Amino acid sequence: MNQQNPAISKGIDWSLVGIYFLLVAVGLAAIFAATYKEGDAIFQSFIGFKTDYSKQFYFFIMGAVLAFFILLTDSKFFSATANLWYAVGILLLLLVFPFHSRVKGTESIIRFGAFNFQPAEFCKIFVSLALAKYLSRPETDFSKIRSQLIATAIALLPAALTILQSETGLALVYFSFFLVMYREGLPSIILLIGFAVAALIVATIIIEPNTLAFILTGIAIFFAYIFRRQIKRNKAILIRIVFLWFVCVGIQRFAVPYIFQNILQKHQIERIYDLFGKENPYLEKDETLSSAEAKKKKESGSSYNVRQSKIAIGSGRILGKGILKATQTRYDFVPEQRTDFIFCTVGEGFGFVGSIILLGLYLILLFRIVTIAERQRSVFSRCYAYGVAGVFFFHIAINIGMTVGLAPVIGIPLPFISYGGTSLLTFTIMLFILIRLDADRQMVLR
Repeated sequence: MNQQNPAISKGIDWSLVGIYFLLVAVGLAAIFAATYKEGDAIFQSFIGFKTDYSKQFYFFIMGAVLAFFILLTDSKFFSATANLWYAVGILLLLLVFPFHSRVKGTESIIRFGAFNFQPAEFCKIFVSLALAKYLSRPETDFSKIRSQLIATAIALLPAALTILQSETGLALVYFSFFLVMYREGLPSIILLIGFAVAALIVATIIIEPNTLAFILTGIAIFFAYIFRRQIKRNKAILIRIVFLWFVCVGIQRFAVPYIFQNILQKHQIERIYDLFGKENPYLEKDETLSSAEAKKKKESGSSYNVRQSKIAIGSGRILGKGILKATQTRYDFVPEQRTDFIFCTVGEGFGFVGSIILLGLYLILLFRIVTIAERQRSVFSRCYAYGVAGVFFFHIAINIGMTVGLAPVIGIPLPFISYGGTSLLTFTIMLFILIRLDADRQMVLR
């Protein structure tokens, strides 16, 4: 128990607590709107643990109990046990391989009777704590490459294990921890390189290979011409330009095709190419189908979810159709409308106004987390807060982006809104650990 703050309310940021309850309430309403069956007794169905919204409600109660105990816990507990929790998280990820159950194409879930448990979700908490612990050590000099590599390994080891479990989308979330590293002094050039590689990958998808190779060659010649005077004095500059050209062409010609052919799954490749409106070159064409049949098959494929999601959101117009009057989501036109595509349920039922209010709540949540991060005396608390901010931002931006066709469909939940017990408990624990650390913000934790 926390001996310094015997009153649980002392130092608590109640604005974050209020936003949490509002978001969970919106989530319950959205899941109810998408899954309620006409004629069911509302109260009985909410307490019966048979419907999705009933299960989510009980997971919320469980999360609220955990939140209460977290608020009673001494803040030093989280810094003292951070590495232990990280080890537990890695162990859980390893246990997935012999004990997993294959659910909707992923092998990252362990089934306990009627419950599904996804260690990769919980591991986000453990990585946040372990990364904050490492960066807050007095002997950690984050200006040195060795420290940067260790921090990167802490963040990306769970991502590598998650990819091996056919959960590429969730693995990408772990890259959000680079926000923490950037705040603590990671050189901007590393992030710039990361964005440049991402841009090159996108260019590889949307531009014909030979054309892109010609463009890259032209860019290399252009820079060689710009720095021609410096090159005369220092031939190393030319060597660097040629080396970068080889790297870029290597990524375009070999790395990207290897990733698409050996790492990504077929449906993930289709979703990426659908996002950019391009034909999937890795798709095996069925020669027995006519052009009309092939077109119909494509329209019912990976782009179907996004197309129906857009229709649902657009049909909500300004004020929405009402919580139980939506047609697209009530009659299951949108697949995964209670989980990955829950935002379209909000858009159709509550309209543009409801969607803007939800986005406003998320914006306030993120702004508040960053504000809290910057007022911490402890490096541990600040790093943990930025880890939470990074994870939340990634989930919110990608999930909403994929429902409106601005991001590839990678199957990650919308915080506090999407159906899923593991997801709701993970985000609840992450947020309330932050609230507990902030309550003791005058304390220096290591």
